[in-house]
Amino acid sequence: MTSSPLSSSLRGQRIPRILALANQKGGVGKTTTAINLGTALAAIGERVLVVDLDPQGNASTGLGIERRRRIVSTYQVLTGEQDLAAAIQETAVPGLSVAPSTMDLLGIELEISQQRDRAQRLRRALAGLPPRSEDGEPPFTYILIDCPPSLNLLTINALAAADAVLVPLQCEFFALEGLSQLLKTVEQVRTSLNSRLSIHGVVLTMFDPRNNLANQVVADVRQFMGPKVYDTVIPRNVRVSEAPSHGKPVLLYDLKCTGSQAYLRLASEIIQRERMLAAA
Repeated sequence: MTSSPLSSSLRGQRIPRILALANQKGGVGKTTTAINLGTALAAIGERVLVVDLDPQGNASTGLGIERRRRIVSTYQVLTGEQDLAAAIQETAVPGLSVAPSTMDLLGIELEISQQRDRAQRLRRALAGLPPRSEDGEPPFTYILIDCPPSLNLLTINALAAADAVLVPLQCEFFALEGLSQLLKTVEQVRTSLNSRLSIHGVVLTMFDPRNNLANQVVADVRQFMGPKVYDTVIPRNVRVSEAPSHGKPVLLYDLKCTGSQAYLRLASEIIQRERMLAAA
């Protein structure tokens, strides 16, 4: 089998590459980005796993996993009742799988908060995945972790397990304020739990070019974060909003819409950054 675009360009680097999609603010397009970026990466040849760590389970729903099918979820994985492999389900997108979540995750802090390894549960679970699948290739080249909209123990587990953080940022007035708080948390995790953690990039979401404030936010974020901001901007698009109600990523719902095309560009841009990292 031909190597995937990532595995062929990251010789000497860890595979899979683990990206945590994090922002403590809700409604910024974090889950939407996890669903559609995962789909776009799979569409261009990557093997992708989405790990749903949000108790709301919207990433699982948006990828077509009905709640009655979530027999094993990330809750059982974090409590140690099940291996991560037992939770993984294939989606309708070839090359894209998901480890779904349930509302049980709301109680995870009470379950594990007194354990010494409470912040390392996800890292340990990911390390337990088999290094090779039946065809000899890595089972996944990308793992995307969809974090809850808060800086709680679930998000800390994601940051402790990840190689890098991808930050979805809505083009709104308080965008930079929330970003500063997240950056402080990332630095704390890097110092205490995960020295390899970095900011992979910031993706601007829900952009409306007719809105003067949105244009100003884009300019401010690019000035503040420099080249860490992806060139691709995700537009506000009704087809992106409609797709989850059909249990589909927008690329399956309407491939030609502006939202789908933006996520395909973002996936290509991320792979290009990975190649630059590999060459450095």
